[in-house]
Amino acid sequence: MNEFENNAYFWQKVDTLYSYGDFKVTNKKGTVHRNYPSLRYPVDFGYVKTIAGDGERPMEVFKSTGRNRIEAIAICADIINKSFEVKALVGLSEEEIMEVLHFLNCTDLQKSVLIRRGKNIPAWSETE
Repeated sequence: MNEFENNAYFWQKVDTLYSYGDFKVTNKKGTVHRNYPSLRYPVDFGYVKTIAGDGERPMEVFKSTGRNRIEAIAICADIINKSFEVKALVGLSEEEIMEVLHFLNCTDLQKSVLIRRGKNIPAWSETE
């Protein structure tokens, strides 16, 4: 069994959610993190609001100046907030992706994994 089964249809849905709204920067590159003064945001960070059945839910985004496309998502397990958080990585170079991963994993209270965009369409993803 593969560690992760990629699905191009999943990425189509992610692209659609991202394209629904405008990106709003909340922390510019180099801004100090509010809870960890030794941490600085490696790229711009902000959100795109999406509409859900029970109201607005922001999609958190790390964004750089590259291609305006989500190339990966980071899934974070956050002990302080007692939650899983999903963050989209948009337009980042490989070096910037590594900087974001370091940023998201540099405390003992939050750890993250990265899921890179793929092009596979597995048989189980086909609809009837």
